[in-house]
Amino acid sequence: MNASASQSNREISMLRHQAGMVHQVVRLNTAGLSQAESLIQPQSAGNCMNWIVGHLLSVYNQALPLVHQEAVDRNGSLDRYKRGSAPVQRPEDALDISDLMAAWDESCARFDAGLAALPPEELNAPAPMSPTDNPNETIGSLLSTVCWHQAYHAGQTGVLRRVAGKSGAIK
Repeated sequence: MNASASQSNREISMLRHQAGMVHQVVRLNTAGLSQAESLIQPQSAGNCMNWIVGHLLSVYNQALPLVHQEAVDRNGSLDRYKRGSAPVQRPEDALDISDLMAAWDESCARFDAGLAALPPEELNAPAPMSPTDNPNETIGSLLSTVCWHQAYHAGQTGVLRRVAGKSGAIK
C-alpha cells in the first residue's frame, strides 16, 4: 500500500469514528424523549429536537449515495426537514420521533457500511456538488463537511434535551 492509500484509509477511519460518535450522541440525547418533548421549541429562536433529528437524516439521505448506499427516505418524507425549511411548530407537521430515530439508526449503519467499503482513491474524486460552493470539492472534503455538519447539530441535541426538562445524557 502506498503512502497516499494509507493516508486515505486513515481519513476513512477518522470519518467513521466521527460519524459513530455523532450517532451515539444523538441516541443518548434523544433517549426517553416523548413526541411532545421532541417538539418543544427553544426560546427565543431555533429548531426543536424533532426538526434537528429530521434534518440530520435529510443530510445523510443526500450523502448516502456518495458512499454507494441507498437513501433511507425514498418517498420524500424528509423534505420537511431540509436546510432552510420552516421550524416544526405543529405536531401534525412532524414525523414521530420514534420513526425518526429508527431511520437515524438505519442511515448511520448505511453510512458506516458505505465508508467501510469506500475505495480510498474515491476520496480524491470530484464531488457532484458543494454546499460551500468550492469548485475543487472532492468526495473526501464533502464527506468531511457532512461529518462536521452532523457533529454541529448533534451538539444542539444536548441543549434541546435540557430545554425539554431532561438531565444531561453525556457525563
